[in-house]
Amino acid sequence: MHASTYEHGAPLSLPAIERFPRPHGIWVSLLRSGIQLTMRGALRTFHRLEIGGQENLPLDRSFIMVSNHSSHLDAVCLLASLPLTHINRAFPVAAADYFFATPLRSMLSVIAVNGLPIDRHHGGDGLEVCRELLNVPGHVLIIFPEGTRSCSGAMGRFRSGVARLVAGTRTPVIPCHVAGAFEAWPKGRALPRPFPLQLRIGRARTFADSSSTDAAAIAHISSQIRDDVVALSHASARAR
Repeated sequence: MHASTYEHGAPLSLPAIERFPRPHGIWVSLLRSGIQLTMRGALRTFHRLEIGGQENLPLDRSFIMVSNHSSHLDAVCLLASLPLTHINRAFPVAAADYFFATPLRSMLSVIAVNGLPIDRHHGGDGLEVCRELLNVPGHVLIIFPEGTRSCSGAMGRFRSGVARLVAGTRTPVIPCHVAGAFEAWPKGRALPRPFPLQLRIGRARTFADSSSTDAAAIAHISSQIRDDVVALSHASARAR
């Protein structure tokens, strides 16, 4: 196995998942599955994770899961909602300058969660990689449109990346909300604490009739996706 730091500007002629160094092969897949099983066990026992709405996941096609973002636990919770058979085809989008800053951190990010590095300062290449992945049936992108973890637990504005990906396409966008992650493991805390977690998964939306070149349409899609996540957060608050 080999991993290195992410480098912006890899040739676009390469297949999407080969544009950055990443370990691969049967042993990586088996190791990743084992790690995911361990993480799921920890989420169930340590955080009493509850997942609702898994029937809304369109597992027969490629889709995007979007969620609020206040903790490193968020991506792990969303991955836990997927069948293990999808783990090697699910890609949490991660900041290259943080999760892929060193060879060791890069290897851990790819092996443990199959992280997909995106350069936050040069988003064009990242969107192209995401489009190529979504063109392959059965792939899942996990994206946090806020772009970074909330420092207060409150949901911030959603950036336009997801909207630009799905405008004018039939790619399903699945809104999700993770409750309790900020209390369990907020930004700046070294280790998580045993606070209960709840993941709600909403119904898919598509935006085939929206223009990918219309700024107003992109803004509307971003607002709609955020509203869907906010609605799930209200449902979570009523249930707790």
